[in-house]
Amino acid sequence: MMGTIFNIQRFCVNDGPGIRTTVFLKGCPLRCTWCHNPESKERRPQIMLDSSRCVSCGRCADVCRNHEIVGARHIFARENCSACGNCVDVCLASALEKTGYEKGSDEIVEEVLKDIAFYEKSGGGMTLSGGEPMAQLDFTLEILKKAKEKDIHVCMETCGHASQAAFESVARYVDIFLYDYKISDPDEHYKYTGVSSSLIMSNLRALDSLGKKIILRCPIIPSVNDNSKHFSGIARVANELKNVLEINIEPYHPLGAGKAAKLDMEYPITDIGITEDTVTEKWIKEIASQTAVPVKKA
Repeated sequence: MMGTIFNIQRFCVNDGPGIRTTVFLKGCPLRCTWCHNPESKERRPQIMLDSSRCVSCGRCADVCRNHEIVGARHIFARENCSACGNCVDVCLASALEKTGYEKGSDEIVEEVLKDIAFYEKSGGGMTLSGGEPMAQLDFTLEILKKAKEKDIHVCMETCGHASQAAFESVARYVDIFLYDYKISDPDEHYKYTGVSSSLIMSNLRALDSLGKKIILRCPIIPSVNDNSKHFSGIARVANELKNVLEINIEPYHPLGAGKAAKLDMEYPITDIGITEDTVTEKWIKEIASQTAVPVKKA
């Protein structure tokens, strides 16, 4: 079975226990204003244009009518682009980059197996991330099954927005769910992610009732959810569930803004920089004071 991914990253140490290989799938039902992987939102492959690197040589325009060089200006008719990659192949300045490509489930598992010795020594394995793996349910399910046939430890990062039946279908093949808990207030959740939190919370509780191990992944965005109400909400959820191993705090970083610009995407957050470690430690201490579940920086 074929699916669309945008990266396979090896030797990851923040995507579950041990040393892991993380497979990033394209497609996501949420539209978080702070998204650090905007190239994952659309399921289809896309072309990224870094205008600051373009030297206006016109080679891309020679092979694709969707590109036009007018003076020093690079005009890209993105709406007509099929992401064939011909323009990327001829760009000498590396101003063009293709994000997203088709890959088979067997190919992915073979790639993951290359580092099996590291998994065995460190207690690591494969992590499916995105985007949202559940957005390509059949493809995700096939990867999970094949990984478990090879006795690979599996984590899956998810925003939780899919049907309960879909989660039940993958649950038996996932050792740990890295479950996003973004905003406690339902109205704020809808405002900043574009979806209701009700289905997400329902699925979280359903997985817990199945006895699945869970790590809560909590992105903290200054001026959005860096407040005591949300911190108490994180602790409350962890305390209510029976199978939460730990709480991971993910401080905001602005890398998504640059990638969004290369895709001509709006990025509402423009005035927030990298969170200082001292601030992150303060968040962690406040949450940890309200729960016995371990809290750490992701």
